[in-house]
Amino acid sequence: MPDPAARDAAEEASAFSHPAVPPDASAAYGDHPDQVVDFYAPRDGRTRAPLVVALHGGAWRAPYDRQHLTPFVDFLARRGFAVANVEYRRGSDIPRQGGAAPVAGRWPETFDDVAAALDALPGLAAEHLPQADTGRIVLTGHSAGGHLALWAAARHVLPAGTPWRLPAPPALRGVVALAPIAHFGRAVELGVCGGAVTELLGGPAESETRAALADPAVLLPTGIATTVVHGRADLVVPCDVAEAYADAAGKAGEETGLTFLEDVGHFPLIDPAADACAVVAEEIAQLAF
Repeated sequence: MPDPAARDAAEEASAFSHPAVPPDASAAYGDHPDQVVDFYAPRDGRTRAPLVVALHGGAWRAPYDRQHLTPFVDFLARRGFAVANVEYRRGSDIPRQGGAAPVAGRWPETFDDVAAALDALPGLAAEHLPQADTGRIVLTGHSAGGHLALWAAARHVLPAGTPWRLPAPPALRGVVALAPIAHFGRAVELGVCGGAVTELLGGPAESETRAALADPAVLLPTGIATTVVHGRADLVVPCDVAEAYADAAGKAGEETGLTFLEDVGHFPLIDPAADACAVVAEEIAQLAF
């Protein structure tokens, strides 16, 4: 049996070995440099294609931006999708006092940006990616981006008066969340990403109040078709987190699709060189077409 840590390192190295793929067009959805969306046209020449909106991971931390997701985004474009790769504000490059890693996320800016980007996307796509069929939108995201995808699909469930709340469910065909940080309570118990969830929420004193507005496992049921794809061998976000989310959805009266991939870790889901990436594309296609 291969050493799990060695396999995880090899999978990460493979996923990050691909060169970044430049977009066909870019557009700002705000004034901050991180408030930008990159657009990728379907590579097969079709003039009308479902729009996949992608949110990158990286524990909501500044060193990880949308560039590392571009090989995956290009992979989807080569599968006939129109794709929007969303950037958003993340935590500071400077660790908190006593911390070893950069701060995870900004409150409320990370959520402000995802909400603003999703609201602006139909108009931006019409202008910058005319091949995109905004009547067929599938939202996807990896790791922390998987959390944000689930959250964005649940904005209509937020309490009244919440600034990000939508009056009705968003116009989505569905969500395909890839190894998402989908259940904050379980993620905190497991110490996922070095305490990133607690940092995202602003620290222990704020966590309970803010989790009610940010934890996908609390914002249920959504009524949006949702599939979670997770590697059984994931050491970064253990599959226990996905199972806890699915349990919460079931208790809320909602069925969530769960696709567990054997002998797969965290990173093959976004690695075009891995078989798992093709599984992800098929899960997206099942919702999009």
